[in-house]
Amino acid sequence: MAVEVINLAEREADRAMAKTIREITIEVGDLSGIEADSFESALGLLAKDSILANALINIKKTPGTGRCNSCNYEFNMSQRMATCPKCQAFPSEVSGGQEFILMSLVIE
Repeated sequence: MAVEVINLAEREADRAMAKTIREITIEVGDLSGIEADSFESALGLLAKDSILANALINIKKTPGTGRCNSCNYEFNMSQRMATCPKCQAFPSEVSGGQEFILMSLVIE
């Protein structure tokens, strides 16, 4: 994933005829299947030989959220199979925290 983010950043910089990227912001949801701290470390290491070498890397972590099928209560989830804290039922749907989004690039 880190290599793909670097490739995407390089393509966007080429399209804008930019020489450098000063800042990159990526949103990583708790339920995205990507461990945000590990991703950030990998991106930092791989970025050293790329257009992101001097960029400030911002990782925005978003919590997982679900809506209970039984009582319709919305709550934060740290895992997909979390039970509702209100009625102890399983949520019918995950409503947030699945994101993995390149939110912004600041280029020069």
